[in-house]
Amino acid sequence: MKFIAIIPARYASTRFPGKPLAMLGGKTVIQRVYEQATAVLPEAYVATDDERIFKAVEAFGGRAVMTRTDHKSGTDRIEEAAEKIQTDADVIINVQGDEPFIQTSQIETLMHLFDDPTTQIGTLGKLFDTMEAVENPNSPKIVCDRRGFALYFSRSVIPHVRGKEQASWLEHFPYLKHLGIYAYRRETLKEVTQLSQTPLELAESLEQLRWLENGYRIRVGITDVETVGIDTPEDLVRAEKFLQEKH
Repeated sequence: MKFIAIIPARYASTRFPGKPLAMLGGKTVIQRVYEQATAVLPEAYVATDDERIFKAVEAFGGRAVMTRTDHKSGTDRIEEAAEKIQTDADVIINVQGDEPFIQTSQIETLMHLFDDPTTQIGTLGKLFDTMEAVENPNSPKIVCDRRGFALYFSRSVIPHVRGKEQASWLEHFPYLKHLGIYAYRRETLKEVTQLSQTPLELAESLEQLRWLENGYRIRVGITDVETVGIDTPEDLVRAEKFLQEKH
């Protein structure tokens, strides 16, 4: 099976404009993401809507592809990029452009989900460490079935542990945090980007619910590695500190 990474990277982020070109330990964020992806995968492309990002990627020797500015999601941008480069890959891995610390083990876990021919879409989950983290609506929770397929994703705390104080729920149920990295079979990616938004997606503002509502199955791999995503300038400061501690 052939895998490639496509890394969506927009310049105009609401909370952090120009984020992919922010410097982190002497390299741009997007270069760090690209290097992490290509440490595992033989081929990667940055899919961007901005000439500055395109040129920056080419300057460090990476591959980039220009895409439209009006995409509603990273998934749509990836589909356009896959069409443009005419990839013959069986599976496309969507590595977020703001995850400079994505680990080799995480990408490999995702790839192994496709050893099963019934896997259409793969993603990752990590067990929560604290109840406070579970209660954060910015950290979506995943509920899975016995075979590791996602039943639902929610910003709410699900499931509800009946008859116990909420502060102790983590002692009674292994809550799973969703990490926003995806992999799709090529034909599945084509199909899901043709779907209209759905009621659950609109309610929770979680794109993956659109796929579940339309009957697609998402297999969840488990990782014990925490990612350090960058959404805001404050996150960049934290990431810089994280990088220094690693060395």
